[in-house]
Amino acid sequence: MEILWVLMAMVMLGFVLLPFLRRRRGVIEQVPAGHPDAADPADYGFARQEELDVRMPGPDQDLLDVLDLVQRTQDHKAAAQLLAGTEKEGERRWQRVQAFAGAASLELQQRPGGVSESPGGQWLRVWRAEAPKDAGGAAVHAEFLVQQAWRTSTAGTDDFRIIMEEARSACAEAALLAPGDPIPYIVELSVARGLAYPREEFEQLWLKILDRSPHHMGAHLAALHYWCEKWHGSRELAYGFAEAAAARAPHGSLLAAMPLFAVFEHLPELNLVRGFYQSEVVTKAIHGALHAVHSARADDPMLAHVRHLLVFFLVRGERWAEAMGQLIHIDGHVGALPWTLSPDPAAEFAVYRALAVAGYEANGGSPATLPH
Repeated sequence: MEILWVLMAMVMLGFVLLPFLRRRRGVIEQVPAGHPDAADPADYGFARQEELDVRMPGPDQDLLDVLDLVQRTQDHKAAAQLLAGTEKEGERRWQRVQAFAGAASLELQQRPGGVSESPGGQWLRVWRAEAPKDAGGAAVHAEFLVQQAWRTSTAGTDDFRIIMEEARSACAEAALLAPGDPIPYIVELSVARGLAYPREEFEQLWLKILDRSPHHMGAHLAALHYWCEKWHGSRELAYGFAEAAAARAPHGSLLAAMPLFAVFEHLPELNLVRGFYQSEVVTKAIHGALHAVHSARADDPMLAHVRHLLVFFLVRGERWAEAMGQLIHIDGHVGALPWTLSPDPAAEFAVYRALAVAGYEANGGSPATLPH
């Protein structure tokens, strides 16, 4: 009888592990090129793994130049000038606020300070002290506190709540300094998720954002987390929120890709269905995102975010040529979902890129046939 139970356990384990192994190896099983390492991404002009920039989803040379200057000199003035010259309602300002806050947070993590040295991110403290009425500095400080809470504490603990309450106050202060700016309220969306705002309070916050920037993609992505099953909503609520955003998206808006992000947020931890990534729900979401990408402005700051997620789904769905079509636009930068969820975003991205190249070549593709 004990042997029977052991055999049954082995069979069940096989059912659990096989789909996972196929997800990682299924691409390779059907390509004559063999292991994806046999296909060289460098043949397509792709960056080496160690050259991939994990800080941002796509290029923003002005931001990179200022970040380098600020971190080298520990002087905040260039950051203040860059934000002051960035459109308030646009996506780029939100990305730059996140980048400055993230840089300060990482500096503090790497150099917490002590008797003989000052803590990292000191330039942000000086910025707030020297220019307390600077709306850009106030927004960066609020986002810094949010990132600190998620980075250094666990949701639900006293430490987490204390930092998030401080962030909430910082959001209110930033909003007073810039009444028409949606950024302080977008920062507060993460606070709302962490502190579990009641739905009525969350919806009031959301209305403030819609009044200021109704088609802000970054705001919609931040709000989506609140409605997800793992936080304060459900799969149905998250899908409904994403589909409603896509339905009211104006032509050229990347909001049409929102359903794909909702699908990603609710992926099963173990996929026991081999054709999951070719299913109707996933296929429909992919097509919506592809349409959004094709309709969007080439300089839309959120375009890279959608392309990165498309690479993930297109590779999983064994749609090699389409995956390669996205890779040629985003290669070199990996600071976006889904790669940032990995301890090593560059390595994770490189695996998917290698699989895309291997699958593309196995089906007759080559550097000469890939359109640019």
